[in-house]
Amino acid sequence: MFQNVDLKSEHSLIFLKNKIMDLGNVIKNIRKQKGQTQGEFAQTCGISQTYLSQIECNLKEPNLSTLKLISENLNIPLPILFFLSMTEDDVHPNKRKAFQIVSPSVKSLVNEFFAV
Repeated sequence: MFQNVDLKSEHSLIFLKNKIMDLGNVIKNIRKQKGQTQGEFAQTCGISQTYLSQIECNLKEPNLSTLKLISENLNIPLPILFFLSMTEDDVHPNKRKAFQIVSPSVKSLVNEFFAV
């Protein structure tokens, strides 16, 4: 997702810090579509309901192992969760037009394959 980003440059680090992916909202929407309450889903993932709530409200950024647990319990591959959470602001300005064109088709395919 962050290909061609030179992590050594200060500008690139600022670019990454300013990402506004809406991962929490995507997790919440998929969880609800699957008919699970926060408490049920949190228990399935082995995390507290409070922590899940903070993740879903984008107040806490879970570590990668927690994200993997969440994606596995949603039956959605982690890269798909990341893609679904991307907004135009997450895409480099030079690539936003392509994102606008491709995103609806990719999201449609994801919905078809993963019943999201």
